[in-house]
Amino acid sequence: MLSLITIYEHSKVPKYRQIINSILNAIENKEISLNDKLPSVNQLLIEFDISRDTIVRAYEELKQRKIIESVPGKGYYIKNDRLTLKAKVFLLFNKLSPHKKTIYDSFSKTMGDNATIDFFIYDNNYRHFKQLILSGKSRDYSHYVIIPHFEEGGNDLVSFIQEHIQSEKLIVLDKKIEELGSNTRMVYQDFEQDIYNALSELNPFIKKYKKLNLLFGQNSYQPKEIKKGFMRFCGEYAYDFEVIGNMANQEIASGTVYINLKEDDLVILIKKIKNTTLKLGKDVGIISYNDTIIKEVLLEGITVISTDFKKLGEQAAHIILDNKRQRYSNPFYVIHRKSL
Repeated sequence: MLSLITIYEHSKVPKYRQIINSILNAIENKEISLNDKLPSVNQLLIEFDISRDTIVRAYEELKQRKIIESVPGKGYYIKNDRLTLKAKVFLLFNKLSPHKKTIYDSFSKTMGDNATIDFFIYDNNYRHFKQLILSGKSRDYSHYVIIPHFEEGGNDLVSFIQEHIQSEKLIVLDKKIEELGSNTRMVYQDFEQDIYNALSELNPFIKKYKKLNLLFGQNSYQPKEIKKGFMRFCGEYAYDFEVIGNMANQEIASGTVYINLKEDDLVILIKKIKNTTLKLGKDVGIISYNDTIIKEVLLEGITVISTDFKKLGEQAAHIILDNKRQRYSNPFYVIHRKSL
């Protein structure tokens, strides 16, 4: 029975949740039947070197869901073996961030008790991305939900995915990859059109400035379409512009709007502006990607452009739950604040 419990140390799913998922999967696969006895708390504690509280939490949640029951002095037993899970999901994100957490939380909440989710992070490393997918093939997942952003590599991404993930199991998030075919399910950002539309909406506040600078690192995992949309806007609206690879080496210029994609660049920008006599929102402007609570209050408010991360996670879950073979362009929005 212990062999049916799987705990991945490198998974971002809490260990108590991995225990729950293992038991649900075993029931779904008919490896556990009604009245079967589960491993004791002490057995799991010794086998996996995890805390007693972790195991008890897993078993208590299964009890609340009326899947198992405890018999005093004897242990835990399967109470309900008639489960129908809609999905066994391999969820793979490029990094951890507040925005990715929003996607995960909304996806997990929408899926509810209808699925088990194994969640992994590959830190924008393409080699690690491939290793995780290959190692997961033995787990017989019903769906692979992936966010493919890499700092380098990825030239063979399409051929790798086509070879190792069945098309009917694949859902691509955040990025549109046409080469995977029109039947591939996606919830994506239209990066080029989104930034173009956002800057067009903000243009009444931008036009008091002379120049726009986009902070876009040379080895950035950020989609190149952002740069294309930015340059198209500047060309059509006749703005002087520059794409800056490293803000640390730049001086803050009056009459310039800076658009940052990464939080580290925003910190550098703010520090540099504070070392000048320039007034934010008048002499120099900031537009930041992706809203956070701190940006609402920082320097009386930072103007943001962002996709709806909550909607992205929800839509991905509905594709699975409703068995939709569709693709969606995720909503994008603008919040104007005093930094512009």
